[in-house]
Amino acid sequence: MKENYKPLFTPWKIGNVEIKNRIVMTSMGGTSIFGWLEPNHFDKEAANFLLERAKNNVGLILPGIAPLRDTLGGKWLYQGKGKFKQLKEFMDEFHKTGAKLFIQLTAGFGRSLAMNDIMVKGAKNKALGFVLKPILNVDYLNASCSETPNRWDEEIISKQLSKKQIKQMVDAFAKTAKLCMEAGVDGVEVHAVHEGYLIDQFTMKYTNLRTDEYGGSFENRYRFPVEIVQAIKAACGKDFPVSLRYSVVSKTKGFGKGALPGEDYVEAGRDMEESEKAAKYLQDAGYDMLNCDNGTYDAWYWAHPPMYMDQNCNLEDVKHIKKFVDIPVVCAGRMTMDVASDAVSKGELDAMGVARSFLADPAWVTKTINDDEESIRPCICCHNACFNMAHYKGVANDQSLTDNMGMARCAINPETMQHNKFKIVKAKKSKKVAIVGAGIGGMEAARVLALRGHVPVIFEKSDKLGGVFNAAAAPEFKEKDKELLAWYAKEMKDLNIEIRFNSEITSKDQLKGFDDVIVASGAEANRPRIPGLEKSIEACDYLYGKEVGDKVIIIGGGLSGCEIAYDLFKKGKTPIIVEMKNDLIAVKGVCLANSSFLRDFFELNKVEVHLETSLVKVTDTGVVVRDKDGKEFEIAGDTVITSMGYHPKPALEGAKLVGDCKKVGNLRTVVWGAWKVAMKI
Repeated sequence: MKENYKPLFTPWKIGNVEIKNRIVMTSMGGTSIFGWLEPNHFDKEAANFLLERAKNNVGLILPGIAPLRDTLGGKWLYQGKGKFKQLKEFMDEFHKTGAKLFIQLTAGFGRSLAMNDIMVKGAKNKALGFVLKPILNVDYLNASCSETPNRWDEEIISKQLSKKQIKQMVDAFAKTAKLCMEAGVDGVEVHAVHEGYLIDQFTMKYTNLRTDEYGGSFENRYRFPVEIVQAIKAACGKDFPVSLRYSVVSKTKGFGKGALPGEDYVEAGRDMEESEKAAKYLQDAGYDMLNCDNGTYDAWYWAHPPMYMDQNCNLEDVKHIKKFVDIPVVCAGRMTMDVASDAVSKGELDAMGVARSFLADPAWVTKTINDDEESIRPCICCHNACFNMAHYKGVANDQSLTDNMGMARCAINPETMQHNKFKIVKAKKSKKVAIVGAGIGGMEAARVLALRGHVPVIFEKSDKLGGVFNAAAAPEFKEKDKELLAWYAKEMKDLNIEIRFNSEITSKDQLKGFDDVIVASGAEANRPRIPGLEKSIEACDYLYGKEVGDKVIIIGGGLSGCEIAYDLFKKGKTPIIVEMKNDLIAVKGVCLANSSFLRDFFELNKVEVHLETSLVKVTDTGVVVRDKDGKEFEIAGDTVITSMGYHPKPALEGAKLVGDCKKVGNLRTVVWGAWKVAMKI
């Protein structure tokens, strides 16, 4: 282990509970020990997930949020003692690892509830809502502190919770916490005065419009989280630790409006002055730890930072708030080992919170201890599988039901939370398999084949690994993508996978002697017959380094076009985006945390955007476009970049296809598809 990491591997205490090191796996939706979006039960998949991380030297583990009441059916979590008996058996095994576990309990989402299509229909259609109510009570799930617009569909107004319902929740926190304690759980975490979830909606002025004892004054707004910890302590005793998930600053300008790093704005939620007071107030009420970051669902990129956010983006605010409390303080948000360790050594922080990295690589802490950081598969902050709730104009949440029920998966590690579906099973007979293409799909297929005992050989027409992902990783803010490419190169070397560079395959006759063939040759850019299109350059040309002028027109928004515009702006250029749809990123699978950052960034920096506008022709001085009313107009620019999508281009017919040469998708579809093919050979 590196010398400067050692402060993170010292013991510390939360109340009377000693934690062996200062690495905290923070909660992720979908990793709840009691299941997710299904009747509450002891979830064996989550148990396997948590135990594997505990065995890999994590100090404190926080499973995903456990709702006090089932999303489906509405049964209280404390009802049904069987799951707590199973939990006790699990805790006996878990504690053999030396790790500690706090279960995170949540009152719910309130107006932050990500409304899928059926929820939207149930909320807007009273008759349907009535029919759904016994199974899916949308009004209750979406109920908030006050009547406020839902984050995902502002036409849906959250109903105000009654005082009776609040008291029921407080009682449920206490009853559930006691059952957890009796099952051997080391503590609980209350979720949360954090991220604009239900309890946080009580604390913030812009979401709390109540006039009773739960609204108005500071004390009234924070009454709900205070009553919760007091009830838990009364039921479990003062020595049973209760952590609080806490957003230091809301970073929010209003409904659906976040504040970007460095932005001068008026805080609608909790500002630092109030947070200084609130942190001390909540500590004095009985909380034993603050597990911190920033943001709300209106400013979601603070709590779920995409690659555009700086590493350690929440640390300065968390370090500041620690000055006002005596209890331990944890910070999460793209944390890095060196910076976190330095903060711990100086007493500015008590522990480092990490979440998504544990999805990408369950053993990254062990690898760090063993001085093997190069073997860590890096999280690239894509949210393609772990939290892919996509929101854009006209669509509340374009997430499939299977994804909603299966969160906390990982785009680059299919085994995560799917150990029975994706697993390495040794082949009965070793085969020699040709793989055409050394992009991510080809390398992942080769990796899985080699682990299963086959002999893969990769044929790559260029002189380097990575394929089109080299272009995707080119911008400066894609440092994690570059790390992923380096990880794959190391995997190819460590597994002794033969790679034949500068070898273009155009016929199966070139692959005689192989038992099977996989084609992972990628896709080709769409180049429709538009006058003057030859005067433009394609997105990958720019990403591979082709020079552009100062004023650059990007034809096509979506994630690729918007990331190019963002990159251009960061380089001091003037990007202009032309997009046919009514939203810049109307793309399934792109998390709102990622897309809202880009939308907010372009709005703040006055980047010129033309929505519902199509390209007519490219000229020597720019483009001619047509708006939704049929009006044509010119946009002047020095360079035109097209980002108009791709279509599959398999190098061979009659072979097993992997990745974009089969169907254009994203990194998740490429990696998971590679596994599906490689597992069947």
